[in-house]
Order: sequence, then C-alpha cells, then structure tokens
Amino acid sequence: MAKIYKSVRGKKLTKVIAENDGVQDELDRRTFEIAVRAEALLLEHRQEGHASIEIEHGDVDWYVVLSDERGQKAALSIEYGRAAHTVEREDENGNTYEVEVGAMDGLYILARASHLPKRRKGRVRT
Repeated sequence: MAKIYKSVRGKKLTKVIAENDGVQDELDRRTFEIAVRAEALLLEHRQEGHASIEIEHGDVDWYVVLSDERGQKAALSIEYGRAAHTVEREDENGNTYEVEVGAMDGLYILARASHLPKRRKGRVRT
C-alpha cells in the first residue's frame, strides 16, 4: 500500500509542487499569454494611455495586473465599470465645485484575457 506524505522536508506538498521548475515555467508562459491578450484588449480602448498591463511574480504565484498608477488610479473602474457620481474639485483659487462623472460599463480586460466569466466586483453569485 502506498503512503502519502503531507509534507516533504518540512514543506507542504502543494508548495513543493508549486515551486517545481516545470510548474513555474508553465505559470510564466501562461501569465505572459494572458498579459499579451490583456494588452491588446486595453489598446482597443486606450484614450490617454495611462493604464498599463504588468506582470508581477510573488513567492510562488504569478499575477497579471491592470495598473493605472500614472493616470487617474481608475483600474477598478476600467475593469468593472462605475455608476454615475459627483466629484468635488478645486480650482486654482481654492474654490470648490462639483463635477458630474458619468456612468461607465466595465471593459473586463483581465477577465476576458484570462477567459474568466465577467462579474462585477462585489456581486454575490446566486
């Protein structure tokens, strides 16, 4: 009868598998493919060119990130959309005024590039 170990040399078996060179190479390849698709989708909608697609590598996992750090920090709105709302602004004299920001449908750049279902952030699945 085979014996199954939960750990190897003090590491959980799942982490040992995840850190395997072949597994990491495949994650790198797939992450790159998703990032290329995401960049192409983002280019279709780019207006000011501030948002970008980046690849991040954690200890084990790989991430494709939609970043808008250089622009309006609107990556969440780009991905999932937004409802119409009012924003308070200030002019050069220090006077405040309100600006109406229109609603926007989400572009689902990361979801579409990853072939994942489009779901609004925070929506409970029933």
